[in-house]
Amino acid sequence: MADKPLRVLACGDIEGRINMLYNRVRAIQKKSGQFDLLLCVGDFFGVTSEAEAEWEEYKTGTKKAPIQTYILGAADQDTVKCFPSADGCELAENITYLGRKGVFTGASGLQIAYLSGKEAQREPAPAYCFSPKDVDSLTAPLVSSSKFRGVDILLTSQWPRGVWQYGNNPDVDTRSCGTSSVAHLAEQLKPRYHFAALEGTYYERLPYRNHMVLQESAQHVSRFIALANINNTSKKKYLYAFSIVPMKCMDAAELVKQPQDVTENPYRAPVKETRRERERAKPSPMLEDEAAPQFFFDMSSKQQGRKRHSEGGGHSQHKQPRKPPQPTGPCWFCLASPEVEKHLVVSIGTHCYLALAKGSLTPDHVLILPIGHYQSVVELSSEVVEEVEKYKAAVKKFFKSQGSRCVIFERNYRSQHLQLQVAPVPAQCCTTEDIKEAFTVQAQEQQIELLEIPEHSDLKQIAQPGTPYFYVELDTGEKLFHRIKKNFPLQFGREVLASEAVLNIPTRADWRECKYTRSEEESLAKEFRKRYEPYDFSLLE
Repeated sequence: MADKPLRVLACGDIEGRINMLYNRVRAIQKKSGQFDLLLCVGDFFGVTSEAEAEWEEYKTGTKKAPIQTYILGAADQDTVKCFPSADGCELAENITYLGRKGVFTGASGLQIAYLSGKEAQREPAPAYCFSPKDVDSLTAPLVSSSKFRGVDILLTSQWPRGVWQYGNNPDVDTRSCGTSSVAHLAEQLKPRYHFAALEGTYYERLPYRNHMVLQESAQHVSRFIALANINNTSKKKYLYAFSIVPMKCMDAAELVKQPQDVTENPYRAPVKETRRERERAKPSPMLEDEAAPQFFFDMSSKQQGRKRHSEGGGHSQHKQPRKPPQPTGPCWFCLASPEVEKHLVVSIGTHCYLALAKGSLTPDHVLILPIGHYQSVVELSSEVVEEVEKYKAAVKKFFKSQGSRCVIFERNYRSQHLQLQVAPVPAQCCTTEDIKEAFTVQAQEQQIELLEIPEHSDLKQIAQPGTPYFYVELDTGEKLFHRIKKNFPLQFGREVLASEAVLNIPTRADWRECKYTRSEEESLAKEFRKRYEPYDFSLLE
């Protein structure tokens, strides 16, 4: 049984605005209760006369920090004078400088690794910089132990280079952002939380795993969070609150649980494919007129025998389909990926495919997915959008023939590949108006602003690529839209449909609780394929 969680605040660049920081902390603690500690990354001190005067009040004891605060060292030459020792020390009551590098272990067992400053560009390294030797001396004593599993928290001022790989993209110039030394440090120390700053923006990367699936024992996931500066005019997040039970106090099974949105490790080079895998990925000579990814699956004989003919007479005039975009790392939904669960696919078009949903709400709950690697509907090219609409129309007709209404929704948040969820609701269960009301009521209860948008409006006019959103479309053509600004319940769409007001199957709100065996999934897919065949336009082309 794990101990009581510690409540922690992490903050980005303060730049001498200490009163502003602690006023905000007091307000949070008044509303949400006491936190155990505050961790500050980036520039803590400022260089203006006002900043120096503010600090003097804390230094002399005129003012006192309302929470135990731990800070990193200087990230530029101007503030080096504020740190009297390279080894760390108490700077004022409740404000402690951790030091240039090291590991701090609290009384609770919480282990915090830290590396102050920026990577040195020359030797000898300036006082506000670290060298590769510093990184090695920090990691070596830890990773050399056979019992080392990782640290709870890692604090650096600079970002790790390439942390965005396989994940969501940050609002920074990735060509110049971050350093490989910090990336190496993060890879070695496997922090459960890694905080950084200095880039003036907020970025919470999708969690990433620290092990190779099916090759290594499961390990805990890591979360990287970059925080903005405290006085930013764009109101980007600079303060992050979380609870954590020290790793040493946790049950091993609980520690290694993998969230639904976990990605590959951004710091590990992808494993080179074997020659056999490369050969297997090549298109069959008999099917050379098709784009290779479309024939990754062993479908029915009709599907396998399908072959499009050019309008021109000669083979040389045959136009090859444009190759769809590819992921930068492993993806569970790219059709040509080995990670795809082949047996769930029920129809393959030119640009999209249809598959039964894993852990489906009902046996006919399906996904419309692009063959290429697109993150959301708003990123789709025109020809892909056209085929998505054809699939939507075909599935709607099929559901109607089964006496069901059709509900379509998309969550472009903490996901890598577009998954258009398409679920049937038997007409006798409720009206479309009931479904709409269920979404609206549950959104209000969870303080989600769900707006109705014009029936024939283009989602691309409302949301730009990269914008997190939730979107639902009813069988009447009515559409509801929410622009996600902060945390959003990942199962919201399923929860509404599973509720008593709609399907009345609340135990199936979480897909992880609805797992079938492999043979059961194969039977469901076979049965769906058979019933859906009269509506499957892909078999006629």
